[in-house]
Amino acid sequence: MKRKIPCLCENTFTVEVPEEIDLDTQGQYLEEIINGTFLNFTCTSCGKLHKPEFPITVLWPEKKLKFEVIPELDRMSFYYRKKEKGAPEEVIIGYQELADRLRVYRDDLEPMAVESLKYYLFLKAEESNGDLEVSVWYQKKSPDALEFHIHGLKENSVAVSLLPLSVYEKTADDFKKHPKGELFSSLRHKNYLSVKNMMLGGDIK
Repeated sequence: MKRKIPCLCENTFTVEVPEEIDLDTQGQYLEEIINGTFLNFTCTSCGKLHKPEFPITVLWPEKKLKFEVIPELDRMSFYYRKKEKGAPEEVIIGYQELADRLRVYRDDLEPMAVESLKYYLFLKAEESNGDLEVSVWYQKKSPDALEFHIHGLKENSVAVSLLPLSVYEKTADDFKKHPKGELFSSLRHKNYLSVKNMMLGGDIK
């Protein structure tokens, strides 16, 4: 689909944007999404780099996954829209969250457990300074730990947090035994799983 991108230099240029991608047959997209270069475009007039977000469907047949990806700017409208019949199993909001979730599935982790650990890290950050606008993102799995990056603790810096694999495994086991537990239920809104549901709290209920 052709999309128009306006630039601050007053130039508007047209780009081709896929409506659907398949990570099995179009494997290059997986790396592009994870490293942040997916659907990056350069202004044809001034050379400025643009990173727009467009709605897109992401298929990953190998993992039996189908995502409806919504731009971050449409977050609040998603919360207030009615649930649609035949909606995909999973909604993801924003390309950064898409990259995060693909890393989780790439490493064969349980997304609910990972989002629970993000909430724990957010609470720890909030204890030190309640005024912080913090975001937590999963990065990778090592033999004995999960690595998370925390943005917002200090200006222009990223904190790295390593949580023992045993903590993840306990959380995943708790979810398996009590899938409707208070924390796990609060992390999901309709077909959207994210720690950001906890951040918004009563605003989305």
